[in-house]
Amino acid sequence: MKPDRSAHEIEIDKSLRPTVLDEFVGQEKIVENLRVFIAAARKRGEALDHVLLTGPPGLGKTTLAYIIAKEMGAGIKVTSGPALEKPGDLAGILTSLNKGEVLFIDEIHRVPTKIEEYLYSAMEDFRVDIVIESGPGAKTIQLGLQPFTLVGATTRAGLISSPLRSRFGIANRLDYYSVDQLTRIIKRSASLLKISIDERAVHELAKRSRGTPRIANRLLRRCRDFAEADPKLKQHQGTITYDVARYALQALEVDDHGLDDMDKRILHVLIEKYDGGPVGLNTLAVAVGEEAGTLEEVYEPYLIQEGFLKRTPRGREATPLAFKHLGIRKVSAIQSDLDFTTNQKNHK
Repeated sequence: MKPDRSAHEIEIDKSLRPTVLDEFVGQEKIVENLRVFIAAARKRGEALDHVLLTGPPGLGKTTLAYIIAKEMGAGIKVTSGPALEKPGDLAGILTSLNKGEVLFIDEIHRVPTKIEEYLYSAMEDFRVDIVIESGPGAKTIQLGLQPFTLVGATTRAGLISSPLRSRFGIANRLDYYSVDQLTRIIKRSASLLKISIDERAVHELAKRSRGTPRIANRLLRRCRDFAEADPKLKQHQGTITYDVARYALQALEVDDHGLDDMDKRILHVLIEKYDGGPVGLNTLAVAVGEEAGTLEEVYEPYLIQEGFLKRTPRGREATPLAFKHLGIRKVSAIQSDLDFTTNQKNHK
């Protein structure tokens, strides 16, 4: 699961997406490799090999799928794993593809097994076998397909079956962005949205964007709202200054490390209710009131990368850095036993 975004926010995100590889910021190795693969496929007059893009939400997997289609000079059809419920759904999309077109399947790890099996022959041999009726009178119809490129995106690479994974000729994992890269992205987005923002404010937003362009763009829009509509900031005349950015980010409860309210709630629950862990994922999800899948896909990767959280065979644990960041002193097991013994004596 992913946190819900409004249709308006999704449309704005689309308008901010780069459309060609030269505009794409970050993921340099992936971009350079794709540039070579696309050039080679176009030179041979072939469809690009199938592409698998993995990584946390908001890093540009969907954007790259659209860019691949644009760079190949081909059309693109978009669907998602949960939307493919019957073999006929997939067959209808596949048979409508023209030569060289791109089929983008988001959340490909959620494609049902019975649908996934139809993808094998489609990806390898560009054909799909459809079974008509059932029982003794069942018939199989083989439909030929035009050569196409399947681009699959997932936040849960480990849930993709080995047979499906092996059929992707190009597999890339997108990583979090640096502050410098996010600075360039925010400046570009501010230019497109005609937002006035100063250099220090740009850096402050980039620093608190969790290494994620989608979050950077969202924080930029929210800071614009504060700059334009908060009566306490009217002297800034709609410009996002450093002070405006700090004020807005404080109001949004985004701290200096980019941790938001849910991030801090996860760490507080781990530390205050479970002495820092270890705690099972499902128990932690219930304690913070969020779905386990959302915790694992959206919140944990950044907390782990920044060193606030670690996964162990016994469950999730808060690190010493998490205690320090929240200003909570870590009490050792020995000290805890001593405090308990002292309290027992004082009560006698």
